Amino acid sequence: MAEQEVTLMKGNEAIAHAAIRCGCDGYFGYPITPQSEVIETLAELKPWETTGMVVLQAESEVASINMVYGGAGAGKKVMTSSSSPGVALMQEGIAYLAGAELPGVFVNVQRGGPGLGTIQPSQADYFQATRGGGNGDYYVITLAPASVQEMADFVDLAFELAFKYRNPAMILSDGVIGQMMEKIVLPPYKPRRTEEEIRQQCPWASIGRTKDRKPNIITSLELTSEVMEQRNIHLQEKYQQIRDNEVRYETHMCEDADYIIVSFGSAARISEKAIEIAREQGLKVGLFRPITVWPFPSKQIAELAHGKKGVLVCEINAGQMVEDVRLAINGDVPVEHFGRLGGIVPEPEEIVNAIKTKLM
Repeated sequence: MAEQEVTLMKGNEAIAHAAIRCGCDGYFGYPITPQSEVIETLAELKPWETTGMVVLQAESEVASINMVYGGAGAGKKVMTSSSSPGVALMQEGIAYLAGAELPGVFVNVQRGGPGLGTIQPSQADYFQATRGGGNGDYYVITLAPASVQEMADFVDLAFELAFKYRNPAMILSDGVIGQMMEKIVLPPYKPRRTEEEIRQQCPWASIGRTKDRKPNIITSLELTSEVMEQRNIHLQEKYQQIRDNEVRYETHMCEDADYIIVSFGSAARISEKAIEIAREQGLKVGLFRPITVWPFPSKQIAELAHGKKGVLVCEINAGQMVEDVRLAINGDVPVEHFGRLGGIVPEPEEIVNAIKTKLM
């Protein structure tokens, strides 16, 4: 067995390396803090000289997401990345991808808002990610990494899920994970697919043909209400299939816990330290970390919380995921929220104090 190569890099750099290694055909992006290292790393690595991957700085975020739309329509593995205000500009294109059932991938390294806000970390794009920030009834498969290793691992996973369900997929990171450096093992190289492999795997793509040999037309537009309703019914059935099959989460020290912290991304890492401090003080606290924030692990949270003394939702925002947790638990146990705003990352001791003041 070949020895694994361990290296040290930022989360944003890991995204770039993983994109090349997983056989990505094209990256279209625009620099914005705190995710600019993604395109900077790709420019430095020059994958167009080694794997043939296209790397292009678009003139705007709107342009970059529509380049993803075009590449995805041809069955290519294409992606983009941005940070909160930039992803806000992409919402129309993301809705188009969902409506046309195209498998694009995009990364959001969140920063504080609303508006241009701050360049400091935040998790305040949760609603934008999990509710579908564009128009219409649609969802985006959303993975929330809590480490640099997961930043790398989730690129290939996002592509896998996007193509499996013909649906856009998001990696919802934040400025902490994007900028921090950790040891990671990069994924192995996958060859880019040939045009013939794309035709076989993506018969719906614009390079394919229908059964009567007519060219496929990629669009999210339908002027007939009855047909549009059936298309939406089909989408809702697909979303239910994703809910049934693709929920991901992890737990930490929940077996004997009286209190549960629910956190995702960087807040979950801080919560792990808070649990260590709490247990030193005699408080039995455990962690539930959603990995897919859509589909959200509602059933699993409800089952775990049953019989506990309380649940604290810790997130770096004013209270967004807490709404999904409260819906899941449905009044079975008390659910409270703790978060910091404006780009301030909470300290573990603050989380422990919130458990004491809000739940005990």
